[in-house]
Amino acid sequence: MRLRLNISKSPVALFIIGVLAFLGVSVLTVPCAAADSSSNRRVLIRDITSIEGVRENMLVGYGLVVGLNRTGDTQQTYFTVQTLANAMQKMGVLISPTQVEVKNVAAVFVTAWLPPFARPGSRLDVTISSAGDAKSLAGGVLLMSSLHGPDGQVYAEAQGPLIMGGYTAGNGFNGKEVNSTTVGSVPNGGIVERDTSVDLHDFKTVSFLLRNPDFTTAKHIAEAINQEFQKTVASAIDSARVDVDVAQAAAPSTPELISRVQNLPVNVSTPAKIVINERTGTIVLGGDVKLTPVSVIHGNLSIEVVTTYVAVPGPNVYAPTFVENGKGQDAGGSAPAGAGWSRNPGGSQSSGSTGGGRESAGGVAPVSTVIPETTVTATDQPTQTMRLDDGANVDELVNGLHAIGTTSHDVIAILQAIKAEGGIQADLEVQ
Repeated sequence: MRLRLNISKSPVALFIIGVLAFLGVSVLTVPCAAADSSSNRRVLIRDITSIEGVRENMLVGYGLVVGLNRTGDTQQTYFTVQTLANAMQKMGVLISPTQVEVKNVAAVFVTAWLPPFARPGSRLDVTISSAGDAKSLAGGVLLMSSLHGPDGQVYAEAQGPLIMGGYTAGNGFNGKEVNSTTVGSVPNGGIVERDTSVDLHDFKTVSFLLRNPDFTTAKHIAEAINQEFQKTVASAIDSARVDVDVAQAAAPSTPELISRVQNLPVNVSTPAKIVINERTGTIVLGGDVKLTPVSVIHGNLSIEVVTTYVAVPGPNVYAPTFVENGKGQDAGGSAPAGAGWSRNPGGSQSSGSTGGGRESAGGVAPVSTVIPETTVTATDQPTQTMRLDDGANVDELVNGLHAIGTTSHDVIAILQAIKAEGGIQADLEVQ
């Protein structure tokens, strides 16, 4: 025999478990719903925060990709020719920009992310993007290009063969292209030239920045840190920042302090929010969204427009006919050799014989005209009604909307109407 109990760790509950175990009864304990909800929302501090002053930096540069198979920039892209001439001049070769063809060369922008604590000699992945009208960068090699930071200083150099994530086959009339062939990458193609590391030992206060600002979550982080160090070392400054006093924490080093704090679990409070994307019909509901009592009446109106084309007889026009022995033959038939006929636009018969007793006459025949006919059919089905009681949650709302046969676009309109009425206690964001 199995009993399913929902119990907590109290002396009475433990006594009941011991008695049932003594009697040979198998007990399956189920934790309470509150405990499940709390455990499901516990995450590590490292997953929801970043450290102030420790971040990536953007780098950008300009360069040339050479070695293309006649898929580079055209002659109209003047800056490519000028850049090539300047590069050749630095190598001691003087050329005239007007006498250079750049079909195998393309001007590109080079971008990369400089990670925190990057040291000279560290490798970077760089992305190459065409700046001109090149058809493809496949098979090209990036010449050495300098990567600049926001302050204009050179922080890295990049060079190497490109790796493409797509291809182009065929010609302009019959071809196929997969992904973009004007954007590629050079893995480990960049080398850091300037030291950008931050000395953590100079930090007197370590600030943890929340990726999703929330006052309750910031409070939980500060409480978890103070409980870990058994004294007040952390304080929530606002909804997005928690400061930790390095001297009060008395950690052996700042990196060890950061590591110890980042691995602490905390409870995350997710705000009630509904995100709607009307272009794709996507609806995402986060947090504990509550609804006040509301009634939804939904009608299904469908309008169908059908266009058909009908042939209608048009004005009479001349059509020749053959007449043989008083019997007419349609002009569509073939006339025997030697037979002759004459046209008479006026519609009167004219005869002329060339032998064989075969005559010809001009007749009048109707020509059909095709005109469109449009039919509009409107079907208005009976309305569907759904009512939500006080305290209803998102699951009940979604199940109720599905029950009355709504589509994703209908759900979006209904959610917006309920929010306007004040029935949804959550933020509604429309993208």
